[in-house]
Amino acid sequence: MKTITSFFIFFLYINFIYSQESAYSNLSSKIKIDGVSAVVGDYVILESDVDKTLIDLQSQGVSTQNITRCSLLGKLMEDKLYAHHAEQDSLQVDNNQIYSYVDRTIEYFVDQLGSIDKVLQFYKKNDEQTFRSELFEINKVRQLSELMQNKIVEEIEITPEEVRQFFYSIPKYERPVFGAELELAQIVIKPKVSENEKQKVIKRLETIKNDVVVNGSSFATKAILYSQDPGSRATGGLYTLNRNRPQMVKEFRDAVYRLREGEVSDPFETDNGWHIAKVEKIRGQEVDVRHILLIPELTNEAIVEAKRTLDLIRKRILDGEISFEEAAKSLSDEKETAANGGVLINPATGDTKFELTKMDPVLYSQAQRLKDNEISMPLKDEDSRGVVKYKIIKVSNRYDEHIADYSKDYIKIKELALKEKQLKRIQSWMVEKIEDTYININRDNQSCNFTNKWVKN
Repeated sequence: MKTITSFFIFFLYINFIYSQESAYSNLSSKIKIDGVSAVVGDYVILESDVDKTLIDLQSQGVSTQNITRCSLLGKLMEDKLYAHHAEQDSLQVDNNQIYSYVDRTIEYFVDQLGSIDKVLQFYKKNDEQTFRSELFEINKVRQLSELMQNKIVEEIEITPEEVRQFFYSIPKYERPVFGAELELAQIVIKPKVSENEKQKVIKRLETIKNDVVVNGSSFATKAILYSQDPGSRATGGLYTLNRNRPQMVKEFRDAVYRLREGEVSDPFETDNGWHIAKVEKIRGQEVDVRHILLIPELTNEAIVEAKRTLDLIRKRILDGEISFEEAAKSLSDEKETAANGGVLINPATGDTKFELTKMDPVLYSQAQRLKDNEISMPLKDEDSRGVVKYKIIKVSNRYDEHIADYSKDYIKIKELALKEKQLKRIQSWMVEKIEDTYININRDNQSCNFTNKWVKN
């Protein structure tokens, strides 16, 4: 949602104008066309694009005191160079996802301004189709740029020796300072769903499947209407799975990979609830799948019993009958952490440490007052889908703010070293592609001190 909202703010000030046909009519003669700042491959950057980007930054509270038109133009040219070569390399964007994103964008604007007519008036557009087309092109360029950047660095790896050389090449007085961090462990107890509630959900999913398979109803529409997965409901339950990069839980992947293209699964269970899934498209290692998630209702008795169970586990730990780690391994309902004795993994870094200034606000509020090895009282968690669970947490280790240490902070140092290596690869790619790509900058901008060598001799 944060990404979507940022884009909405962005579009309040940036209306890209796609009129390449008229701009290209004289490209071969390299004559400056009024209003054109630069041409990069198949893309035209207008003077107004630079102006509106500056206004956009100001609207978001970014200080533009030291930002020049030249630096903004350089950034726009980088984006267009990525997008141009993504198309040259036949990288494919998902048009259906973009159209769905455009639909949600329009809905957001209408909700903010009151009607589609007011939206068109605000953005000075003659008709809705033109407005939708511009939104589509903006998102297409953005996705192409991201795809190209990912492709450039996707095969880059870094060895332990490269990490060591990177770290020791940094003078001691320049080494990064890492903020205070915590290592956390937790035990989770989930309320038990009654057999009656489970059967209700299964029968409802079977009815939906029958309506799709027998009566030809739209699976996507059913997902929008009924799915309780907030992450995919607005896009008709759509996800793209990659066999080489598992994003979903194993039970979900196993059910999907057994399906043929166009087939709808029987109801199946994961930790998130009960699903049915339909495979839309199989493209080599990638599978486009839609799913509908339904979550059985919990009784008050089940919720109370879960808390009571966790109270008893906490008492047993405090009385010394069982260690926290042993209790997590044998009693916790959270598979992801149980095997590690309840130790939490930071999803942003893959490490076990959580930097205080970057922690999830809810988790921070739960952990900040705990002393080392102190066990919290049972805490009630409820996610965006309404799923309730209880947990107890403890601070396993605490690390004060410190200058980077090679042995203690290896994972963070490795991440920094990898980023530097990726950046060097991108810079090398940029130099190579600028040389090979048609680029024309109008005379007014040729004196800019660009980071990249856009002006060719």
